[in-house]
Amino acid sequence: MSLANKLSLFRILLVPAFVVCLIYYRPGEQEFLRYLAVGLFVLGVVTDAVDGYVARAERQATRLGAILDPAADKLFLVTAFLSLSLISSLPPEYRLPPWVPIVVISRDLIIVCGWLLIVLITGDLQALPSRLGKATTFFQMITIVTVLLGWRWSKFVLWAAMALTVFSGIGYLRRGNRLLNFPRIP
Repeated sequence: MSLANKLSLFRILLVPAFVVCLIYYRPGEQEFLRYLAVGLFVLGVVTDAVDGYVARAERQATRLGAILDPAADKLFLVTAFLSLSLISSLPPEYRLPPWVPIVVISRDLIIVCGWLLIVLITGDLQALPSRLGKATTFFQMITIVTVLLGWRWSKFVLWAAMALTVFSGIGYLRRGNRLLNFPRIP
């Protein structure tokens, strides 16, 4: 197994530890758990960047990696958004409204279902992220960090992330439509 794929698996293994930190966090008593959750999330972000770099620079791009890397990203982000919305013991300043994970998960489900449809029809496993999709992921990651740190401008980051989430979802729908409606040459 390549180093890039090992890093993706490592990122997946960080998810339960991140959630446990948030579940057991109590304001004033166990502040270190909130900071540990931030640290684990940032470590996940860094390993995402490193595994992408390693896969390209060391020519370690594999079919498994093409599925594992985006799956690790989706798992970490969706879990973080769900946790910050559903864990009732978190103080209000670290909680997200319930509509936020709904928007994030809806976009991701549309993208995954569209990708599966394209794979079934064309047989092409390659899923290239758009620039807008990369910006969306970046802003979603920054949202999690700023909310957990209690940054007072985190609501603005959240709204930017949600706008990008919607616009990139529309962009992926349009891209998939073009791919599936492109005339085939017999």
